[in-house]
Amino acid sequence: MDLQRVLEKCGNFGPYQILLLGLYGYTNIVSSLHYFSQTLISFTPSHSCSAPKENFQPNSTSLLACSVIQYDEDLSSFRDYKCNSWDFERESNYESVTTELGWVCDDAYKLAVGQSFFFIGSALGSIFFGYLADRIGRLPACVLSTLTGASGDFFTSFVGDLPWFSFTRFISGLSMDTQYVLMYILVFEYLSPQHRTFGLNIILGVFYSVGLMISPWMAIWLGSWRSYLWAASLPALGMLIFPVCLHESVEWLLTKGKFDKAVSNLKSVAKFNGRQVEDSVFDEFIKHYREKLNSSEKKSKDTFMGMLRTPRLRKFTLILLIKSVIITIAFDILSRNVEGVGISPFKLFSYSGFVVLPGGLTIILFQNKIGRKGMACASLFVGAIITAATGYLVGTLDPANYSVLLGFMVCLARFGAVVAYDAEAQYAAEIIPTSVRGRGVANIHVVGNAFGFFSSYIIYLGTFYKPLPSLLISFLLVIGGCFCLTLPETLHKQLPQTLEEGEVFAKGEKWYYFPCFSRKLTKEAESQLESAS
Repeated sequence: MDLQRVLEKCGNFGPYQILLLGLYGYTNIVSSLHYFSQTLISFTPSHSCSAPKENFQPNSTSLLACSVIQYDEDLSSFRDYKCNSWDFERESNYESVTTELGWVCDDAYKLAVGQSFFFIGSALGSIFFGYLADRIGRLPACVLSTLTGASGDFFTSFVGDLPWFSFTRFISGLSMDTQYVLMYILVFEYLSPQHRTFGLNIILGVFYSVGLMISPWMAIWLGSWRSYLWAASLPALGMLIFPVCLHESVEWLLTKGKFDKAVSNLKSVAKFNGRQVEDSVFDEFIKHYREKLNSSEKKSKDTFMGMLRTPRLRKFTLILLIKSVIITIAFDILSRNVEGVGISPFKLFSYSGFVVLPGGLTIILFQNKIGRKGMACASLFVGAIITAATGYLVGTLDPANYSVLLGFMVCLARFGAVVAYDAEAQYAAEIIPTSVRGRGVANIHVVGNAFGFFSSYIIYLGTFYKPLPSLLISFLLVIGGCFCLTLPETLHKQLPQTLEEGEVFAKGEKWYYFPCFSRKLTKEAESQLESAS
């Protein structure tokens, strides 16, 4: 009598699961407001140097973005000097970090430095809150993670210099996505297997999109980056009611030997779902897991580092690490790089946020048809083409005349990033053997977040040549796609349970093997045999 069989009796898709999915949707809104706050507070509008207060002659003075050129009366010579104040073309009078603190021109690097600390925090936060979740439980760790990130946003709104800005962004980054991941685990566990893929992806797509689409309008309505951070941090307080409404992970309670609490949670779920479950079911359930816990010490002690000791697993692990780095950087940059295309960055950010839902639907519709490897490779290669085309068009077309086309290409590139990010997550989880899957996925995720540190600096390259970030990302995506071709297909296969099984998994499979093509060739061969007979 394992957990899934008990949940079937208690109800694995009833009122409690509907409540759980609703709160999971709320978590996605909070997560999107938190993660992309760094984008909305840092938009840099077009600007030029303010006119000098003394000896200003309009006919002999040119006000550029970062300097003032003042000609002599006969226009034969001129003086070029830097300015220390600017006139910004603010969108709806919105005051961003860059416009208030003057972080442009020679000080433009400050924004990139400050924002990069967000990703340092995200890497350390994933480790810390992951450890905390194993010690005190998934639910309290989820709440503490969310409140930590919100406090970082709140305190950021009071700073005015680079050191404090960097520190508060670091605090904010501690919960970049641990709040989402921990809540995902809770929903995954209590939800019936046949509803997991569709339910989780649809809830994620709908509610995450809602958060993305409303956040720019919140920023414009509030008028200031400081006020926006206050407002974006407030929904996190709603997480305080989660321990009242939801139950702790039963799996975690079982691994800690807290059988009575696990049974109490399951009985409460059954009552909420209007089910009657006999006590004998729970007695058999406890007996099963007591025996399982006692026998677990006899199992092999596989570790994540063990994946680096054998040649094939080492290759798979290193490729998954490289892919995670590339996709994390690409996802962040393509989601944030929405300026300079002739459309209000607030509006374009809002419109492009809609692509999260069709991105999730694309995974649902095609991943089981073309395979995990096919989905991952296609998203990387197609994403590279779209991103390169977007960079080329941004560099050659006048945004004033082609704003709709450029805006559409930005949305398309963001769609590709969403599909690649979602496809990579499931593919990595299936390649890594079960015995180290939790630790393996977490470590790969942490490495990707850590290298997200460089995304702010890659965006900063756009100040020198606007298409440069897009061209660089497209190059990285091609590299990621080529590496992905060397990974094994996992669709319709018995996934590896141990490191030994992982080492021989799909051995002998060609790099060009894809299930969709294989089925087609098999059908053609069968038809030829029938016609010959």
